[in-house]
Amino acid sequence: MAIQPATGHSSKNKNMEKNKHTPSEAGGKTLGLVHTSATLVPVFDELCKRYLPGVKVFNIVDDSLIKNTIACGELTPQTSKRVVNYANSAEEAGADYIMFTCSSIGPAVETAATLAGVPVLRVDQPMADKAVASGTKIGVVATLSTTLEPTSDLVRRRAIVAGKNIELVSRLCEGAFEALMGGDAQKHDDIVGAVLKQLAQEVDVILLAQASMARVVGTLSEEDKKVPILASPPLAMEYLAEVLK
Repeated sequence: MAIQPATGHSSKNKNMEKNKHTPSEAGGKTLGLVHTSATLVPVFDELCKRYLPGVKVFNIVDDSLIKNTIACGELTPQTSKRVVNYANSAEEAGADYIMFTCSSIGPAVETAATLAGVPVLRVDQPMADKAVASGTKIGVVATLSTTLEPTSDLVRRRAIVAGKNIELVSRLCEGAFEALMGGDAQKHDDIVGAVLKQLAQEVDVILLAQASMARVVGTLSEEDKKVPILASPPLAMEYLAEVLK
């Protein structure tokens, strides 16, 4: 595990009792981000500077969470337990609010939220809520099956919470993840782009289950972007900007 402070982070007293967390002494809020890839740290650092200028931020990184999930083909009880433990660690480190930035471990994040003494958010929940509000035929796109199903399940459940009937269309971009891991980013982008173009003709709104896919949207023509295509990081930040006021 690595805990990395972002700009403006200061240390907190770690000897606090569970469920008796107190806000930062200076009156500001502290956000704890838990990542499954170190590459997400600078991405969210920039977003935090843009959306949360007055909030202190620290990062916890452990890529074995996603690696184990991919290797096992599912989120295991052992990995879920570790996710809960990381929420615990973030709370003890002084977080007033915690967000996990990986959709593949989303179900474990929801478990952690029931056990923590501070709010815990999965990064894709605000995106799912916006999609449900935006249409009735919703597309979900992913390059990993371990991400596609958790995100699709979240959308179904958020629709139930909203009292809305939806039709869900899930698409796995076969071969895109393998291409990216093999160093062929162009092939990854081509596969994802083709799926997005096709799906845009069939649904009211599209969710990108992985933030890494968002760059492909910028390569599409306006004609190909017939419907809104949502990515989780900026929407999650907009949500946090409201709740951390």
